[in-house]
Amino acid sequence: MWLPMVGMTALPHLGGFYGGYITRKEVKTWYPTLQRPSWRPPNAAFPVVWTCLYTGMGYGSYLIWKELGGFTEDAVVPLGLYGMQLALNWAWTPIFFGAHKLKWALIEIVLLTGTVGATMVSWYSISRTATWLLAPYLSWLCLATSLNYCIWRDNPEKKEE
Repeated sequence: MWLPMVGMTALPHLGGFYGGYITRKEVKTWYPTLQRPSWRPPNAAFPVVWTCLYTGMGYGSYLIWKELGGFTEDAVVPLGLYGMQLALNWAWTPIFFGAHKLKWALIEIVLLTGTVGATMVSWYSISRTATWLLAPYLSWLCLATSLNYCIWRDNPEKKEE
């Protein structure tokens, strides 16, 4: 039974690797040109934090999957919401760092944060441990949403003439 645990714990990292690939260049070239709040975390914190958050959410999804007996009818909503938030999570980096669309990234991260909250609500009656594994993620998303908002507010898009 270790293969599903390892696979589901590792799955979120796939998007993280792709996001890291996109971010690596932009964090040295485009990102420093933006007006950013003084309270932002240092760039070096992001890969460490995301490694922890991806591992926690992945293991939490395994706990839900195991408790519900796999991909059963009962698992449709809790694992469907999890899959939706994971897709939204993976989409944010290409929008923000890849396309430089600050407003769209803000809209997307608000949807992501709400979906993580809904995922937590759907998981609570199944596994409190799995739910609590998402709590640091939700907290980080609140910080990231605030950071995205401030960057969007302080860096108005230039109008093309």
